[in-house]
Amino acid sequence: MVNIGTELRLSEQGSNIRSLNDSAAYTSISGFISSILPNVYVIAGIILFIVFFIAGIYYIANAGKGDQKATETGQKAITAAIIGLVIIFTSWWIIKIIEIVTGINIFNPDL
Repeated sequence: MVNIGTELRLSEQGSNIRSLNDSAAYTSISGFISSILPNVYVIAGIILFIVFFIAGIYYIANAGKGDQKATETGQKAITAAIIGLVIIFTSWWIIKIIEIVTGINIFNPDL
């Protein structure tokens, strides 16, 4: 049995590795969110890649068969993935602007 709280390392500072079970590592919700946020972007990127890959294969396979409705389904999936990419990039960009304007380091709160 794997304890996800000890295996999912949120951030490293020298030899001090914090895990989800380390309640003393986070004094506020903002510290916890700042530690989780980079992981959310990585997971979103992986999901986005998988959706692009599967939708592309689905689109290509059904375009060769001449099935118009299935081809449109693949095209809609690719469009949804592109919209997701725009949303992810825009949220990252807004956070970077907030970091610059306020001077708060959101992605690396320990620095």
